[in-house]
This record gives sequence, structure tokens and C-alpha cells, in this order.
Amino acid sequence: MTSLRITNVHLVDPEHQTVELGNLSVKNGQIAADDPALPSVDGQGKYLAPGIVDIGAKVCEPGERHKESFRSAGLSAAAGGVTTLVTRPDTDPAIDSPETLEFASRRAQATCAVRSYQMAALTKGRLGKEMTEIGFLQDAGAIAFSDCDAVVTNTKVLSRALTYARQLGALVIGHPQDPGLSQGAAATSGKFATLRAIPAVSPMAERLGLERDLAMVEMTGAKYHADQLSTALALPALERAKRQGLDVTAGVSIHHLTLNELDVADYRSFFKVKPPLRSEDDRLAMISALASGLIDIISSMHTPQDEESKRLPYEQAASGAVALETLLPAALRLYHAGHLDLPQLFRAMSLNPSRRLGLDSGRLSLGAPADLILFDPNVPFVLDRFSLRSKSKNTPFDGQRLQGRVLATFVGGQKVYAR
Repeated sequence: MTSLRITNVHLVDPEHQTVELGNLSVKNGQIAADDPALPSVDGQGKYLAPGIVDIGAKVCEPGERHKESFRSAGLSAAAGGVTTLVTRPDTDPAIDSPETLEFASRRAQATCAVRSYQMAALTKGRLGKEMTEIGFLQDAGAIAFSDCDAVVTNTKVLSRALTYARQLGALVIGHPQDPGLSQGAAATSGKFATLRAIPAVSPMAERLGLERDLAMVEMTGAKYHADQLSTALALPALERAKRQGLDVTAGVSIHHLTLNELDVADYRSFFKVKPPLRSEDDRLAMISALASGLIDIISSMHTPQDEESKRLPYEQAASGAVALETLLPAALRLYHAGHLDLPQLFRAMSLNPSRRLGLDSGRLSLGAPADLILFDPNVPFVLDRFSLRSKSKNTPFDGQRLQGRVLATFVGGQKVYAR
């Protein structure tokens, strides 16, 4: 492991909610007491923060390596300041057995530039009919369990899976959505969707899905994380569940924090995500919930799609956007707008996801892993999607002015990216 001392940096500490000018030393891959004898790197007054821990990124191995591989995702993550990837099981085939999980873990270990942990499916084939072997998958290294956007509609199956998960202390990640209401929808219901004649879904579908999941969590006592909330209608249910003491947390995607339904404009399919982009009022409500701590985590929800899947009429185009490299500069929009300070941002992107997953990362404390990013929050640039390291280029931020660049990324004290 590399030992070094990074000097003259603004230390962004999400644990103590501070930003202070100082130095940071690394020994044997861990943050250590400051040691002037170590080889020094001058941070030139830039900002040093814990690396981003991204829950819910999709890497398309097995099945669709042409969209994203662990190698390309790792390069993209490192360039975006993401030091830990927690990947989804919605692959082809789904990661629903110890064998497929082992394949993904080995591929990640062999080719991914950053740390990588894998979720496993909650039900076999993500079909919602029969739960997976949660204990065996956990033994094989599954860090959490989710059927992603394939919502389990059979409550008997879901209750059994949640009960087993509780007995094993496993985290279940749900996608709050009523699939009956949201089936076939490509936008949020309202004047905009009506004028554009786009099939739409009411925000109530998210509230209904979350209310059901939280009721099941209350019944079983399971650990539960809502992968992404996007509408103000869902927030009272989350607040009530936390007040009752249920073991629940919630996330929000970077796209629902920085974009709204009007960005779709004239059927721009790179803005088609799931759930669909919401109203500006909903976007502001998500920011307020994040600032108050009601929503815990910001995720990229990185979903690579090839050109053939996106260059279609809006209704037919695939949902999803790549976001590993744009997560930090997009999140810094909230900082520059005065909505959130830097410790709040890194609390949601580093500390809280680490705590939820039981990881030691996300902190600048002594003994924590030296997973770090050095960045300049003020440097402006115009994004060119073809400069992204991801195999897929489906970003809604193409051609947009962003502010904030990653200068260097360290994983266990090793530099894995430098600008």
C-alpha cells in the first residue's frame, strides 16, 4: 500500500459536518495520524473528501458487456470520484444464485479499478414467484437483496423473503412503485405529458408502492432501503416509518435532484429514466428532504443503454442514464445553488451509504480506509458525452455546463485516477 501525506487541502468531513484547511496522512491503505515524514503531495488548496459509495449502479455483466463491463464501469467510477460500486442484480441472467454472484464478483475483482460489491436478486429470475437462497447468497458475498424495478407483487412471497432477510440481518432494497399504475408509463402525469401525448403515471403510484413496502417491513421487522424516491407524495409515509422506529432508509437519484419533467422538451430520450422525471415542486421537495436527513442517500442509478435502445420514439426508448462520471459535478449544482453544503452532500454520497451497508468507508477518521477524492468544486466545463469512459454514452447532461472536476481518486491509498 502507498503511504503519503496530502497537504494544503480543505478536508470535507461528513461525519463531523466540517470543512477545514489541513493535511491528511495515509499509511498501509488507511487514514493515519498526521506524519510530516511521509512523501507529500500538495493539494494546492483544493478539496479532499471521502470517496463516493454508489448504491445501485448497473454493470451489464453477465449478458450485455457491450453496454458496460466491470472494467469500463471501474474506469468511469474512478474518474467520477466513486470509490465503491454496489452493483444491481438486474443483469441477463439475473444474479440470483451463488454461481452467478461468484462470476460477477470475480470479474469485478479482476478488472474493476475501484471497490465493488454485488447485490443479489430477492426472487429467482426477478420474477416475484420464489425467493432466492438468501443465506447461501449472503455467504457468497451478497451485500444486499433487490429485484430492482421488477416489483414483487405477491405479498406472500415478499413477506417470506423479508422474514428470512430479517433473520439473517440482510438488507432488502425496494423500488417503491405500484406496477399496475406505472406499467407502460414514460412520463409523470400532468399538463406537460398531456400536451406531448406521452403515456404517464401519477406520482401516487410511488406513494402506494412505498406504503405497501413499509407495511410489510412493519410486519416482518426487516431492514429496508427504498432505492429512489422522487415525489413529495411519498415523504409523509417515510417520515412516519422513521418516527415509528422502523429500520428504513431512502435514496434519491441524482437525476431527480437536478432535472425535472420539462427537461424532456421535444421527446429527448436521454432524459427518459425510471421513475420518470417529476415536477419542479417534487424536485425541490427531494432536496429539502435530503437537507433535513429524511432522505439519506444520493445514488447515480447508473443505467447504461446503447444507441439502438435510446434512438427510438420516446415511448419506445429504453429508460436509464449513465451517471458515474457526472454524479459529483451534477451534485455540486446543489452546492453552488446554496441548497446543500459540502458536508451534507458527502454525508449522502459517502457516509450514509457506507453506514447502511456496514462498511468502514465514507469517513476521514483514523483507521478508515483511504478511499479519497481530491476535487475542485469551482472549475467549469461543458460535458461532451463522447469523453465519458463508460461504454454507453446516454447522459442527459451532454452539452450542459457543469462545475466541479475530480482531480485524483485514491482507493486504499492507491491512486486509481489522476486528471
